[in-house]
Amino acid sequence: MSALFELAGVGVQFGAAARGVRALSEVNLSIQPGERLALVGANGCGKSTLLRVLHGLIRPTAGQFSSPAALNQAMLFQKPYLMRLSVQANVALGAWLRGTPWARAMARAQVALQRVGLADLAQRQARSLSGGQQQRLAMARAWALEPQVLLLDEPTASLDPHAKHEVEALMHEFAQQSPASTLIFASHNLGQVKRLASRVLYLEAGHVLADLSVNDFFSGPLLQQRYPAAHFFVKGETL
Repeated sequence: MSALFELAGVGVQFGAAARGVRALSEVNLSIQPGERLALVGANGCGKSTLLRVLHGLIRPTAGQFSSPAALNQAMLFQKPYLMRLSVQANVALGAWLRGTPWARAMARAQVALQRVGLADLAQRQARSLSGGQQQRLAMARAWALEPQVLLLDEPTASLDPHAKHEVEALMHEFAQQSPASTLIFASHNLGQVKRLASRVLYLEAGHVLADLSVNDFFSGPLLQQRYPAAHFFVKGETL
């Protein structure tokens, strides 16, 4: 099966070389359809930048990046940007911008809201929702686009435990809806990574220092033997 994303020596530099910030360095990565890939590491390690490269929001300043031209993908940010519109209109807008007639987009939005448990709030102002509800709204907006790939940047940060559980359940549902559905997410919550990921990348200072199956990352001796920096990160986060 052809890779969805191929990165060879990818680097991202913000600003001039002398005073700029190198957000990614020499990233080599291949992501296949159906993977559930978690990006972990400390703040500033490059997780968000890598997600934005994958979504086409940032162009690499070094190396080669490729993905299929017709790939349908959607991205959720830590704090969703919501228009001053109703919940339903916020969902419909994405489909409308992609060429779906407004009436059909609104009907698709209602189906997506039903899927995330927000159908009863369809006419509420979107910005009046709680943090957890806003993330579920963002998930509905992504679902309405019928993406093959869903990228998420700290999707449950600052949410209460109940809201985290709801968003995680939706992430799991997306990943299970077809064998080719691909989930890529950044998270500081290692319990969430254990529950949702099949593969884990550990980043530090813009470098990918470990790329392992979720089982090897958390329970195998391979991490400690070959990737000591990642081992100490996991140990520190789970003490």
